[in-house]
Amino acid sequence: MILSVKNVHKSYGKEQVLKGITFVIEEPQIIALVGPNGSGKSTLMNIITNLLPPNKGEVTVLGKSNGDPNIFREISFMQDNTVLYDYLTGYDHLQFICDAQGLSKKQLLATADRIGITSYLNKKVKNYSLGMKQHLLLTMAVVNKPKLMILDEPLNGLDPTSAIRVRELLLALREEGTAILLSSHNLAEIDRVTSSILFLKKGNLIQENMAEFEQVCYQITVNDIVKAEKALAAVGIPVEVVGGRLQLCRKDVVLGRVFYLFEQEQIVIDDVDKKVLGSEERYRKIFTEETKTKRLVEA
Repeated sequence: MILSVKNVHKSYGKEQVLKGITFVIEEPQIIALVGPNGSGKSTLMNIITNLLPPNKGEVTVLGKSNGDPNIFREISFMQDNTVLYDYLTGYDHLQFICDAQGLSKKQLLATADRIGITSYLNKKVKNYSLGMKQHLLLTMAVVNKPKLMILDEPLNGLDPTSAIRVRELLLALREEGTAILLSSHNLAEIDRVTSSILFLKKGNLIQENMAEFEQVCYQITVNDIVKAEKALAAVGIPVEVVGGRLQLCRKDVVLGRVFYLFEQEQIVIDDVDKKVLGSEERYRKIFTEETKTKRLVEA
């Protein structure tokens, strides 16, 4: 067992942020922690890494209590860049970690080279861009070759090229035997690294394997969307309108039948796009639709 979180509760005054959170990570894999701002993601991560005490519940890492300082030789926690010191260099930050954990300079330099920060390793952090800071934080999290990594928004501030490199790194680390729990608002990137997602909603955990919810949909652009909707409804084919396009997600709908119907009705098809709906669609159903309902009730 790599990580066990059992019945964790946390409140700030009268506000109950976490309500009995329970989940386990049994083997090296990547799991995403997803929820709106203020849903308790950072609180949960801080509790797992023993930076914050729970009101109730327990956390064990690699079979030991998360209060055991020895576990930090085998886990790491990437927080946001406010933990960095502007007047220190990237090398200074990494050297502190290596000295504390008895790691060699060779391992420090090898990790810096792997992440790609060697060119600015000796510059002071105050001269780093946001993306450079993110790369340094990631290097600090990887340098001890942990068995468990906790990553808080690892893709924040990264350009597309850097995001691809980080994604490839995370997948490589998983193959090397590291379990990764990450929070991110970038749902498209999450879909590329994992199908295991923990949704945090109102202090409760919704744990899902997104492979069960993935849908292949077709988005069709036509010259007369109203006429197309009526034509499909007349033959019992359900359709949604998303961004001014028809969206068909039913597995039993044959696309050729739709094309034939449109031809008969003289509806011109301008474009057809295949789309796989994953975590973004699930997020919308769990969180956004609830918000819409609340607004309607309030109105």
